[in-house]
Amino acid sequence: MDQTASAIAHPFSVPPLPGTALPVADRVWWLRLPLPMALDHVNAYVLDDGDLGLTVIDTGTNSPKSRAAWQQVLQGEFAGKPVWRVIASHHHPDHLGLAGWFQDRGAELWATRTAWLMARMLVLDVQALPSQQTMAFWRSAGVDAARLATKAAERPFNFADCVAAMPLGFHRIRQGDVVTMAGRHWDVHIGHGHAPEHATFWSRDGDLVIGGDQLLPGISANLGVYATEPDADPVADWLESCTRLARLATPAQLVLPGHKLPFTGLPFRIGQMIDNHHGALARLLDHLATPQVAVACFQPLFRRSVGDAEYGLALVEAMAHLNHLHQAGTVVRHRRSDGAWLWQQKQACIAFPASSA
Repeated sequence: MDQTASAIAHPFSVPPLPGTALPVADRVWWLRLPLPMALDHVNAYVLDDGDLGLTVIDTGTNSPKSRAAWQQVLQGEFAGKPVWRVIASHHHPDHLGLAGWFQDRGAELWATRTAWLMARMLVLDVQALPSQQTMAFWRSAGVDAARLATKAAERPFNFADCVAAMPLGFHRIRQGDVVTMAGRHWDVHIGHGHAPEHATFWSRDGDLVIGGDQLLPGISANLGVYATEPDADPVADWLESCTRLARLATPAQLVLPGHKLPFTGLPFRIGQMIDNHHGALARLLDHLATPQVAVACFQPLFRRSVGDAEYGLALVEAMAHLNHLHQAGTVVRHRRSDGAWLWQQKQACIAFPASSA
């Protein structure tokens, strides 16, 4: 803990209240928007582009509280300055939920192509009940029959519940682009794992980085596998991204993250994130000395109990780490008669039936 405290610092220890903005650099402000979950906020940033107006980076969800907070700050300290551009770091609802709301008010949307396509697809995909593919995915993770029955009868989460309708049209950003914001030139570097084509922005004109959920202090970004791509390996994507972004990191950079407090000490933090996942993988591999389903792997992965509120995120992250070990060749899996995958250390496995994959 002492080493962490000495390596990571938080120059701004008190976050802004909803509906207010806190200056963190020249022509750069930090906002907080509320979220209805354990992680009860998301950060957004406003950058003053002079005569063009304001750039907003990430928006919060499409909720009455978030819209009210934006209206308060835009009619207050930013009165008279239009929002001409919204940049989405990635496609998740807490970061892109009000993009369409801003577009309806005249703003352009800038995003990576994958982020825009994912968000546009998901906001149009409204389901009253879980799909057959989703139910099969939950069964494959070893979810018990009672929980499966409850899930089968419930309306699942839909993007449209908290993401405003997205008009056609966006401006693409990609790896290697240089974006001008707040009088600075920012290099775009793309990360993967938490979300495909997650954009981060690195100022050439000072020690400032806008990290979204790719660069967070104190908490781990969720790395999840879903029914849409059940054999994905986001852990490998995340580790590759962290290793690549670490080459750009310096201790003095002020990182503006998607959650929690702005921080310095980025090289230490990236190393910590890499080590955390290697440690989780090692504990998981030890746990797989005997065959296990994914939902029986929460304790070694997270080292704490998982309640109903976190169950879904824990499940998709467990599947991600199991997929990583499987694709690395250190575990094997066998389909149980009820559809669940049983996972086991390869060296501990005497013989699985021919249906193993």
